[in-house]
Amino acid sequence: MMTDVDEVEVIVAHSERATLRVGDVFIKIDSDQRRTDVEVEAMAMVPIPTPEIVWRMPPALALAAVPGRALGHLGEASTASSAAWSAAGAAVRELHDTPLPPWPGRSVDELRLHLATECEWLIAADVLPADVVTRNRRLAEYALRPWTPAFVHGDLQVDHVFVDGDVVTGVIDWSEASQGDAMYDLATLTLGHPEHLDDVLAGYGKHVDVDLIRAWWSFRCLSNVRWLSEHGYGNVEDFPEIAVLRRA
Repeated sequence: MMTDVDEVEVIVAHSERATLRVGDVFIKIDSDQRRTDVEVEAMAMVPIPTPEIVWRMPPALALAAVPGRALGHLGEASTASSAAWSAAGAAVRELHDTPLPPWPGRSVDELRLHLATECEWLIAADVLPADVVTRNRRLAEYALRPWTPAFVHGDLQVDHVFVDGDVVTGVIDWSEASQGDAMYDLATLTLGHPEHLDDVLAGYGKHVDVDLIRAWWSFRCLSNVRWLSEHGYGNVEDFPEIAVLRRA
């Protein structure tokens, strides 16, 4: 049983899910229990640090807070050391070397259709000039090729990797884990932080096509803007994803 706490902090709250912090426990409530199933199963399979499951009573999942602090935040300069970023890269490599989960991820055809739909919306809604969307779509399409599947986190935002000094202490939010392209994880981790890409790749320890990472940067930004807008994440013009797309 949980003891009394001073306050309940709302971390995320929208129509699909909510996350609350109560003391040192995060309580996640998801409208789709398949995502929670994936999160629980994935954390049990991976060799890198993940949150401890305190209890599960569908639709709620309680997880212990991991020590340390987030490696960074999208749209803000990271104060973490180069060594911490390299440690994150090494953890991602360890994940990608893990035997595949039994469930598949999205196919190239599904991703291509999703990209086309989102680009059409961005232009129709006048969110970005058509030439910016077209340029980034052309970049993104480079990533949509056959790949050797890896065990991927699927939403490896910099906010989801926690470090203490130069050590990775935990990786959170595994509901999108699946078989997928390893480069997508590396791109998601370094999105908005290109200055740390070399650090991550040094820790990853394997030659990669950097153009694929840049392609996934464009894909992720093009794909996320509408979702963020429709789920109350603020003014579209202020989204870091918009800034990334304009710079590409």
